[in-house]
Amino acid sequence: MDPAAAHRAQLAREHTLGGVYAFTAYLLWGFLPLYFLLLMPIGPFELVAWRILLSLVFCALLLTVTRGWSRIAAIFRQPRLLGLTAVAGGLIYINWQVFILGALTGHVIETSLGYFINPIATVLLAVLVLRERLRATQWVAIGIATLAVLVIIVGYGSFPWIALTLAASFSLYGLVKKRVGPSVDAVSGLTLESLWLVPIAGVILIVVNATTGLVFGSEGTLHTVLLSLVGVVTAIPLLFFAAGARRASLTLIGLLQFVAPILQFTIGAWLLQEPMPVERWIGFGLVWLALIVLTVDSVVHARRTRVAAVAAATASV
Repeated sequence: MDPAAAHRAQLAREHTLGGVYAFTAYLLWGFLPLYFLLLMPIGPFELVAWRILLSLVFCALLLTVTRGWSRIAAIFRQPRLLGLTAVAGGLIYINWQVFILGALTGHVIETSLGYFINPIATVLLAVLVLRERLRATQWVAIGIATLAVLVIIVGYGSFPWIALTLAASFSLYGLVKKRVGPSVDAVSGLTLESLWLVPIAGVILIVVNATTGLVFGSEGTLHTVLLSLVGVVTAIPLLFFAAGARRASLTLIGLLQFVAPILQFTIGAWLLQEPMPVERWIGFGLVWLALIVLTVDSVVHARRTRVAAVAAATASV
């Protein structure tokens, strides 16, 4: 095999491996509500506090094993980068807290709606913050998604604050991570984000202990072990995603991101038997239609870009 063909084969293998890694990450995220439900009767605030602290412990162990503390030290020497990790920490706290609140209070379907809306919120942020110009089909998708939210509010009689907060916090988190760029790897990023949240976790645990009492260690050995693994459960999908994002195309990552909310929706609607009246089906149907429009536009645009690049390269030879 000539070197060029070997290189193409290697790239194809890396692309496939990246897809597998990303799919694994979204698969694990999709089953998170079930894991959190196993931790009942813990409250959502205590659970988030332990998630913060145990994620930090797990990341610290990873950094020690991989000798990655020098990367953390390098980030501390860059105030702008350090500030962005603090902002990312605040946004991921909001996302974690609202997601767990939804999962533990019978709103798993609404959490899935948040992650269905997230790609559309990301596109909208590109206009509002990055001043990007959208294609007509992207505007159509945003319009359909807006109509979907209005249908849910009016028809279902409930403001989907969990879904909209999840979509807003995670799309903003993605924007901040984009500004951070490759300067901060996945483990270092989660380490610093968790570190900034330690005071919040400490206050939460003090308040919970003084009011309802802490659940950690009081519900038997199995419950304690499962709760102790919450840091591992938080970090592993993130590491899979980081490995996948480095290898797979953005188009493939964009398509795979629907795996998690589809699983969450399935768990909420069929396993947990959460209510899905006609109005809610209509709202979700409109969201799915918006996502189809957005996905087809993304795939077509990516294909046209590749064709144009190949044509330009051929013309220059």
